[in-house]
Amino acid sequence: MAGRTTLAVVNDDSEKQKDIYLVNVYARRLKQQVTIRLDHETVKYFKRLAEETGIRYQTLIDLYLRECVSTGKKLSNTWAAAHASG
Repeated sequence: MAGRTTLAVVNDDSEKQKDIYLVNVYARRLKQQVTIRLDHETVKYFKRLAEETGIRYQTLIDLYLRECVSTGKKLSNTWAAAHASG
């Protein structure tokens, strides 16, 4: 089922604690690890935003890109139009 998260209940008996943790057993399948090169100013922007929000900068980049996908955002750079007509 799309959008459904399956959780496993894990009982951690270390140090005789009775804490129960919910573990997303599909977490590794939800994201794909990639390597990209970003310009210095872009990384600096997201790291500064991360300090302000307390959210990891990689997560902020992911959230921004997901928002672009969900809204169908297109590039507004003039170089993209110039390259396409080139």
